[in-house]
Amino acid sequence: MSKIIMIFASMSGNTEEMADFIAGGITESGVEIEKIDIMDSPEASLLKDYDGILLGAYTWGDGDLPDDFLDFYDEMDDVDLTGKKAAVFGSGDSYYTHYCAAVDILNEKLRDRGADIVLEGLKVELTPEDEDIKKCQEFGKEFIQRSFVTSI
Repeated sequence: MSKIIMIFASMSGNTEEMADFIAGGITESGVEIEKIDIMDSPEASLLKDYDGILLGAYTWGDGDLPDDFLDFYDEMDDVDLTGKKAAVFGSGDSYYTHYCAAVDILNEKLRDRGADIVLEGLKVELTPEDEDIKKCQEFGKEFIQRSFVTSI
């Protein structure tokens, strides 16, 4: 069985809500997921132990990763993610010039480390509303479909 990990950063709770809904879509597909808040200080090296990787972060200021994600982000430089399936999600505020830039930054890092990005990054404006909740659940299901389900 495939091992999936989700690591996320959330300040206001918006990205954490997204993480919960995405994880719900994944478990609905019959797959277990380990979900870790970046505040619990995971080490990037643990990504090597998983087949699927989901990263989630809100965007800080005008297009930056949150400070609590920076150490993990830097540690990823030492981790080979070749063959790992990955996707990124996050919340942001379109008031700023670089809407949800943290999603793009994390996508690029995963790609640079060799991961196979299986879904376009999911971006949600502030708090997930009804339609966003459905998108998050579908994101989780589609991650499993594109990563681990083979058609016959």
